[in-house]
Amino acid sequence: MGFNILICDDSSLARKMARNNLPDGFAETIYEVSNGMDALEVLAHHTIDLVLLDLTMPVLDGLGVLSEIKRRQLEVFVIVISGDIQPLMQEKVMSLGALSFIEKPIKRNALKTILCRFGFILPDTYQTAIAV
Repeated sequence: MGFNILICDDSSLARKMARNNLPDGFAETIYEVSNGMDALEVLAHHTIDLVLLDLTMPVLDGLGVLSEIKRRQLEVFVIVISGDIQPLMQEKVMSLGALSFIEKPIKRNALKTILCRFGFILPDTYQTAIAV
């Protein structure tokens, strides 16, 4: 059983890189949006298991999305993928409920490593873990 994934980044190249770094068979459905308002729309109308979220976007940035997810008490895992690697920013996103932080551009297997660490996929084989 695959996961429902939302990739939110204003760069189509960054969305493609995030998609390409997902393990084979990991996602059942992948939604892609280019701003935070569209991300909140997807979250309001679909069951999403994991959000891959950029911080710097037009309309509503990643911090705004994280704040709304927290305010609405949505049960979704969020991994921030951003070029803003300042320790204060990383601390801020974690305090807003992000599961983890990956620096842009994604290095090969960085996303898979995080997914392994948090039990989304099994170590070594990168097989999808059973969704709970």
